[in-house]
Amino acid sequence: MNVLEGIAAALTPLGLLWTLLIISAATFIHELAHYALARWQGVAVQSFSIGMGPVLLRRLWRGTEWRLSLLPIGGYVEIDGMAPEDDGQGGHRQPTRGFAALPAWGKVAVLLAGPLVNLLLAVALMTVNFSAQGVPQPDRARIEEVVAGSRAQALGLQTGDVITAINGRDIPDTAEVGGRTVAGWEGLREVLTRPGPHTFTVERAGQPREVRFDWTPVQGGQRQLLGIRYGPDVAPVGVGTAFVRSWQVTAEAVPQVLRSFAGLFQRFFTLDLSRDENVSGPIGTAEIVSRAAAVSPWALLQVAILLNLSLAFFNLLPIPGLDGGRILLVLVGALRGRPLSFQQEQAINLAGFALVMALMVFVVVRDVTRFF
Repeated sequence: MNVLEGIAAALTPLGLLWTLLIISAATFIHELAHYALARWQGVAVQSFSIGMGPVLLRRLWRGTEWRLSLLPIGGYVEIDGMAPEDDGQGGHRQPTRGFAALPAWGKVAVLLAGPLVNLLLAVALMTVNFSAQGVPQPDRARIEEVVAGSRAQALGLQTGDVITAINGRDIPDTAEVGGRTVAGWEGLREVLTRPGPHTFTVERAGQPREVRFDWTPVQGGQRQLLGIRYGPDVAPVGVGTAFVRSWQVTAEAVPQVLRSFAGLFQRFFTLDLSRDENVSGPIGTAEIVSRAAAVSPWALLQVAILLNLSLAFFNLLPIPGLDGGRILLVLVGALRGRPLSFQQEQAINLAGFALVMALMVFVVVRDVTRFF
């Protein structure tokens, strides 16, 4: 199988369609928030585009040209006073109207609106998911499927059993697996890499029971499988509890996301193309969506939550060219008592844009190298 065949096998037409829909929706609401905060402050918006590149469709409405562009890889809004003005002599000068004339708090509000609305959408979707599906319990692993004829079936494990303890110890809230901190139930994977006797304390119909077995992870050079598909146990909750838990999960995700971005930049600057499960490029994202589309609508909803959180956090990074970098420049100007000059801001934003583009190329190359 060559590289193209490998990529094609990992993706599905339905998965690609859902990837475009989810990313387009997240981008649309992000740019719409920028648009709304600018218009609310009386700033004109010249154009609003879903997609990049050549314009396929355009329509003028309320002083803004609304566009549908060819490449479904993002979107943009052209807010009056954000780009440099023509000085009439073939050069450019600092804009003095629109966005440029807003006070610092007004500029920050416009820039912050995009990431904030992605964050709020993620919390709203998470609340829906928790209300309907329940809140995951990190210290309990529920068996979702037992493979027919497997070792697990021979041991008497059944679908719906909940593993609450391993080798006489309760499953913790968190565990270390492969150098990553994960929910405790995911530590079951690491346990099955260790040979010897093991004991699962299993709860079935409210009654605990113990399942003892000897385990050999590798036999004859082949990795052995216990034969179960599992995930976190869930507890049913009301909408209020689901909403509170959604904010808690979002807050808990912040340090993990920052570590993931730090790892990405470290790999980027050292040209380390090894696989990183914490950060996916466009191919990896489409592959994840393809798998989720084959599972259930709830799995797709969880992917939409992760993509909106990722978009929010990534755009808040203090890198010039991103919303976070622009906010940083506004704050620096406020502290100086005057904005940066056009030349200074252009040079900083150009460097930031080049970094972001190089980072995107790196992530795509890393995605592709997985198939060699």
